[in-house]
Amino acid sequence: MSVVVEKQEAADQRSRRSGGREARRAMRAAPLADDIKPVRAGLEGGSYGPLAGNDQERIHEAVLTLLETVGFANAIPSCIEALTKVGATYGDDGRIRFPRALVLDTIRLAARNFTLHGQDPKHDMVIQGKRVHYGTAGAAVHLVDVEKREYRESLLQDIYDAARIVEGLDNIHFFQRPMVPRDIPDPLEMDFNTLYACVMGTSKHVGTSFTVRENVQPALEMLYAIAGGEENFRARPFVSNSNCFVVPPMKFAEDACGVLEACVDGGIPILLLSAGQAGATAPAAIAGAVVQAVAEVLAGLVYVNAIKPGHPAIFGTWPFVSDLRTGAMSGGSAEQAVLTAACAQMAQFYDLPGGSAAGMTDSKLPDIQSGYEKGITDVMAGLAGLNLVYESAGMHASLLGFCLESLIIDNDMLGHCLRCVRGIEVTDEALSIDTIADVCLRGPGHYLGNEQTLRLMQTEYFYPAVGDRFSPKEWNEKGRPDILQRAIIEKKRVLAERFPRHVPKPLDDKLRARFGEMIKLPRANMGG
Repeated sequence: MSVVVEKQEAADQRSRRSGGREARRAMRAAPLADDIKPVRAGLEGGSYGPLAGNDQERIHEAVLTLLETVGFANAIPSCIEALTKVGATYGDDGRIRFPRALVLDTIRLAARNFTLHGQDPKHDMVIQGKRVHYGTAGAAVHLVDVEKREYRESLLQDIYDAARIVEGLDNIHFFQRPMVPRDIPDPLEMDFNTLYACVMGTSKHVGTSFTVRENVQPALEMLYAIAGGEENFRARPFVSNSNCFVVPPMKFAEDACGVLEACVDGGIPILLLSAGQAGATAPAAIAGAVVQAVAEVLAGLVYVNAIKPGHPAIFGTWPFVSDLRTGAMSGGSAEQAVLTAACAQMAQFYDLPGGSAAGMTDSKLPDIQSGYEKGITDVMAGLAGLNLVYESAGMHASLLGFCLESLIIDNDMLGHCLRCVRGIEVTDEALSIDTIADVCLRGPGHYLGNEQTLRLMQTEYFYPAVGDRFSPKEWNEKGRPDILQRAIIEKKRVLAERFPRHVPKPLDDKLRARFGEMIKLPRANMGG
C-alpha cells in the first residue's frame, strides 16, 4: 500500500471519528424526557442484601418477642388510651406491651404504595417496592465554610440556600431540613421558620420536625394556605414529619408523641424514626441493632394506626454506629452501610415504605474520605432497594456539619449511585450481535459514530456535572481545577440567580401579613 493511500485512509478515519464527535455533541444538546434519563427518581434497587437465608424471619421473630415481653416505657396518657383501645396492654410496671396478633394485623392493614408529594407534581415520589429516592436530612448545628476551612453556626438563611440549591439538583429527590437555625432560639419560631425556609426554597417534597405539639398548628395554617386550602393539602401533603417518637432503648419520647398525634390529625405523613446508636443506645451486635430498631418502629406503626388506620407512615429504622473505641458516632463506617442495607431488607420483608440514613461521612470537609464514605454507604442503600435514603447529601462530621458545596458534589455522586442501582438491561437488542457484525464486517472497525452509540449515549450513560473527566493535557490547560473549586463557583452562581417562585409573591405577602414578625427570613434575602 502506498504512503498516499495510507495517509488518505488515516484522513478518512479521522473524518469519520470527527463526524462521530459532532453527532455525539448534537445528541448531548437534545433534552431528554424524564422517563428515559439514564438515572432518575424511583429506579428499582434490591440486587444487594446483607441478610441471607432465613435471617429476616429470625429478626422478625425476635422483634415480636421483644414487643410482647419487654414493651415500651414512658407513654403519655393519650398514647396509652389509643394503644390499649386496639389491644395493647398496660402493665403495673408502666410499660405498654404489644401482642403479636396486634402487630401482625397492623402490618397487614398499614398504608403502603403511597405518594410523597411535591408542591410541583413533577417531584412526586411513589414509595413502594424497591424504588429508590435520595434526599437530605439532619439537624446539623454548623455550616462548613470550605473556603476558610472552618465551621460556623448554621443560620436560617443557610436552610433556605440549601433548599434552593437542591431545587435544581436532579439526583436529590426530596429535601428534609438538614440544619437547625442557631440564630432563632425560640422553639416555636425555630420550627415555623425552618419549615417556611424549606417550602419557599424548593418545590420538592419537604421533611421537617417540631419540638412540641403546640408548634404544629401554626405550621398547618401556613401549609393549608400554600396548598390553597386544608382539603387540598390533605389530598396532596407536600410535607412529612420526621418524628423521633422513641428514645432508644424502647421508651416513648413524650414531646415527640404529642407532635405525632397532632401531625396525624392534621394530615401530615409521618416518618417513624428510631435512631439508636449501636454500642450505646442499641446493642453493639449489628443484628441486635436491627432487631431493636425494627421493634421500635413497629410499635410506632401500631401507634399511628391506632390513631388513624391507614395513615401514611414511613418505616424509619435508622440505627447509627458508634466507634467503640471512643463512643463517638461513626456515620461513614462500613458497619453503617450494612446496617442501613439490612434495614431496607426488613422494610421489604414487611412490604412497608422504608426510610433510613446513609451518606453521613465522618470527614469534616468534602475530601477523599468524604467521597469514599458517602459513595459506599449511599450506593449500598440504593442497591438494597431502600425507598428513601435520608442524609445522603451535604452532611459532614457525623451529622454535626452541613456543606452547600457538598450538595453539588454529592449530586454527581448520587448520579453514580443511581446508575449502579439501575444495573444492566439485557435484551436481544442490547446483546448487540447485529451491531458488532456491522462494525466488524462492513463498518469502520469502531463504534464512535455508530447509530447505537448515538442512540444510547444519553439514555444508557450518566455524565457528572462537576466531576473531572478531562485529560491531563486539558486539565492543565484549564488551570488545573479540582472538583471543590468547580462546586464553589456553581454554588455562588446558583445563590446569585435562583430564587424559586413556586409560592407566588402575593401568597407570601398574605403569609407575612398573617404571621407578621414571626417570619424571620427577610424578603430581600429571597430575591426581593
